[in-house]
Formats: sequence, C-alpha cells, structure tokens
Amino acid sequence: MPAVTLEFDAILFDMDGTLVDSTDGVVGAWELFAEVYPGLDVTQVLSSSHGVRTVENLERFCGVTDPDELEREARRFEDAIVAESKKNGRQGIVALPGVREIMKELGPHCKLPKPKWAICTSATISYASAALKAAGVPVPDVFVVSEDVEKGKPEPDPYLLGAKRAGVDPARCLVVEDAPAGVRSGRAAGCKTLGLITSHTREQLEEAQPDYLVSNLSKVTMKPTENGVQVIIDLD
Repeated sequence: MPAVTLEFDAILFDMDGTLVDSTDGVVGAWELFAEVYPGLDVTQVLSSSHGVRTVENLERFCGVTDPDELEREARRFEDAIVAESKKNGRQGIVALPGVREIMKELGPHCKLPKPKWAICTSATISYASAALKAAGVPVPDVFVVSEDVEKGKPEPDPYLLGAKRAGVDPARCLVVEDAPAGVRSGRAAGCKTLGLITSHTREQLEEAQPDYLVSNLSKVTMKPTENGVQVIIDLD
C-alpha cells in the first residue's frame, strides 16, 4: 500500500506496548500475584488486561475492592513489573521498534506551552516514570497517568485531558495505541487513531476500528513542523 502523509497539532502516545515493551515484567508481576491470589489464571489475565488501569485489573481479577488496598496493591504490582523485568535473564523494559528514531525528531518538542507530543497512559506516575527512564524515552511536560482520571480507557477521559493540557483540539490529535481499549478511548475523545500490532492480534485491533493500522512505529515517520507534526504512515 502507498504511504499516507498527514499533519496533526499534537501526537498523544500510549506508553506500554506503544513506546516501551514491559512484557517480561508484566508476566512476572502477574505470576507473583498468582501466589497470593489463588485461582488467578495468568494466561487469561494477560489476554485481556493490557491497556487498562492496574486498579481496575486488580478489582476484576483479584477481587480487591477496598480503595486503600487497591492503591497499595497497584503500587506493589507496578513496582513488581520493574523488579521482575530483569529477573531470570529477562530483557528488562526496552523501547519498541521505531521509537528511538521518532524521539530523535520529536523528543525536544515536548515542552509547554506548545508541546507537539504527550503521553497518556493507564500506568501510575511512579511506574510510568520508571519505565520511561529504563527505556530511554523522555518524560514530556504533558504526562497523563492513572491518578489523573476517574475513568480510564476505554473511556475518553485520558486523551481528552491530554489534549486539554497540550492546549489543542482533540480532533487535531493523533492517538497512537496498541490496545483495543486505548483505540476506543482515542476514538471516543474525537481523535484520529493509529493502532500498533505489538500486543494484540490484527483482528482484535480491527474490532476497535482505528483509522490506521501498522505493525509498529518502525512503519511511521514523524517530523516536527511549524504548527505541529507531519506523520508519514507506511500502511501494511
């Protein structure tokens, strides 16, 4: 297929599965929690938990309902992702294909008052900051995390807040996501959406109906312009 050239006021990136790969740590963290929560099916959890806030996953899969306990367990889970990611020869938390090239172009353009990109993640501030540092990805001024919203993805709140903080119209933003819940969140916010087939199948992502779909960010070129970002997508 031919490449598609677009321009947006800002790019709103998801983090896990979009910019960074923390799969090894996530698997290790759920295996750790399975020791405490009997009956936890790690395979089932991994197939449906990605892109959703940790507190919501713990409530759904572990039956944790007390707000204070949820907060404590979410912190323990996300600390475990970082710790488990390098155990037993695991690769750690790393940048995904294409991310370093994009950050070479966009990295410096993340400062208020007119940032050209932001991150809107379902992760907590503590884990998200640690994951980005481990992967060598800069932390932008507009950095929407789990604690910032009452309703996480697939609700539109994270991306609406990201666009608002960046001072741009959501309709002029491109959301970059690997999870169906995230694609639905971006669409509900009124943004254009680019799906990446890094953590889910093509079929799962197609069900969420992203505007564009590629294997990963190595298929995408982003360059800063005077008023935003030029995006060239080499469609699969």
